[in-house]
Amino acid sequence: MAGRYRYFDPRALTRIGRAALVARGVVEGFITGVHRSPFKGFSIEFAEHREYAPGDPLKHIDWRVWGRTDRLYVKQFEDETNCRCYLLLDRSASMGFRGGGTLPKFEYACFLAASLAYLAIRQQDLVGLVTFDHRVRDFLPPGSSGEHLRRILERLEAIRAGEISGMSKTFHDLAEAVKRRSFVIIISDLYDDEAEVMKAIGHFRHRKHEVLLFHLLDPAETEFPYTRLTDFVDMETGERLQVDPRYARGEYLAQLEAFCARMGRSCAEAGAEYARIVTGTPFDAALAMYLARRAKT
Repeated sequence: MAGRYRYFDPRALTRIGRAALVARGVVEGFITGVHRSPFKGFSIEFAEHREYAPGDPLKHIDWRVWGRTDRLYVKQFEDETNCRCYLLLDRSASMGFRGGGTLPKFEYACFLAASLAYLAIRQQDLVGLVTFDHRVRDFLPPGSSGEHLRRILERLEAIRAGEISGMSKTFHDLAEAVKRRSFVIIISDLYDDEAEVMKAIGHFRHRKHEVLLFHLLDPAETEFPYTRLTDFVDMETGERLQVDPRYARGEYLAQLEAFCARMGRSCAEAGAEYARIVTGTPFDAALAMYLARRAKT
């Protein structure tokens, strides 16, 4: 799989590993609070096949598949202790912004999503992918096989940012559609109605889902490095605003900090987790720092 997919970077994952973050302690504990065991069970209902590994009980081998393929596969079943993780990826037009970052926010988000999918599947949890703007654009139900990871990576390769935001309705619909308790990871720049977004996150929590919100911001958004009279264009509405940064910078930065603080506080009050990431930080380093903080708490 190495080198085949743009958003799957084994070298970056290795760097996270060198930081002892893809080691046993964190990988097995990354998606926690939703389930007790990180392993597939052999009960409840059939989920998928995986290749036989020495030590697997012979009674779980699918002999019909062996007869057709001459290869040994084991039937896997979904156990209630397995975690279901949904990656909710914002693909609205504002995510296409690139100012001071090395990547547009959307491409950075895709790297994060690919890495998180890999981590979840590595510990044999089920992970699904949802992309959205003002409605759901892609929906891959949770799975935990190598083939499922391939489908996620191929889907990430194919999508682009481009339409207006409208995440609150999408979140409300998903909160009702996802029946089993799950871990919901949202990756977004949060350019939408603040109060409505928090109501929708509260809906996830009301349905007993765990929620982690990765708030992506470009360095140009967090530093406002502009020095000349500048035309700013809303990437979703096309609205233009001419601004003199010398007079606007202080107020803008104060408003941004206040917004991020409110989002963090509102998430904490709702029982969700909030993590702000600036895309000037390499995605593997940002994920490593987040996982390190999570491991400590």
